[in-house]
Amino acid sequence: MSNNNKPLILGVSGASGLIYAVRALKFLLAADYKIELVASKSTYMVWQAEQNIRMPSEPLAQEEFWRTQAAVPQLGQLRCHPWGDVGAGIASGSFKTLGMIIMPCSMSTVAKLAGGLSSDLLERSADVQIKEGRKLVIVPRETPFSLIHLRNLTTLAETGVRVVPAIPAWYHNPQTIEDLVDFVVARALDQLDIDCIPIQRWEGHI
Repeated sequence: MSNNNKPLILGVSGASGLIYAVRALKFLLAADYKIELVASKSTYMVWQAEQNIRMPSEPLAQEEFWRTQAAVPQLGQLRCHPWGDVGAGIASGSFKTLGMIIMPCSMSTVAKLAGGLSSDLLERSADVQIKEGRKLVIVPRETPFSLIHLRNLTTLAETGVRVVPAIPAWYHNPQTIEDLVDFVVARALDQLDIDCIPIQRWEGHI
């Protein structure tokens, strides 16, 4: 049985760190969430640069691609959208969702959202979450932050957007890269009241 009849939008922008999106998708689908996924045009280039993998553009082929990367072939519900399809359901405020998370989130995407611009489906969907007062979480993956980055992030935070930088903790004694990634993903999903990743949480001093 699905955790909620409303879907969650997972946006993937052209920032380094696609493993964050893959791990999020893995746990969300395994927990039987409905996911509406939209990857920006730049994401195709990042897959090629980071993994030497070509991400298909056709929606059904892309769904199979993401499921393969996340190693979740059948669980949950996943629908992928072309980056340029600004007429998709998720581009409308009348389309009910649990909210949206952009992971990883590029500084270009941050700047456009802070300026109220939306040139593709990912940005339009995020803009809709903001204008409708729904939950929007971004996971920026950049370092160092320039003053311009910080001002744009502040603008978004002032509108209610939750900003969760891709900064892992160490108190849970991570042993693998996945342990570090999963901590960040879990904290990002916490902002949406989604708890589907088995991480060790801080329980205070012994």
